[in-house]
Amino acid sequence: MAKRKAKRKTAKKKTAKRKAKRKVAKKKTAKRKAKRKVAKKKAKRKAKRKVAKKKAKRKAKRKTAKKKAKRKAKRKTAKKKAKRKAKRKVAKKKAKRKAKRKVAK
Repeated sequence: MAKRKAKRKTAKKKTAKRKAKRKVAKKKTAKRKAKRKVAKKKAKRKAKRKVAKKKAKRKAKRKTAKKKAKRKAKRKTAKKKAKRKAKRKVAKKKAKRKAKRKVAK
């Protein structure tokens, strides 16, 4: 009887030990899971930031390109205007000379 009781006691101890180990293991896995979750969130945030940065860069590039194009167009029109003005000036001078010649005749 005593032998059986002793066996039962050791068996109980063993199961208790197993249970304790399982508890610890569960805690550890939960911790790992939580860590992974946090890491995933962090990675997602990082990726989002990266995408946003790229988008902003593209937008800025577009903006500068637009400005550049505008400036170029302005310069082109200014050049054309200047050319026209110069032509007009030359024509005026020619007309003046012609008029002078007419008067001299």
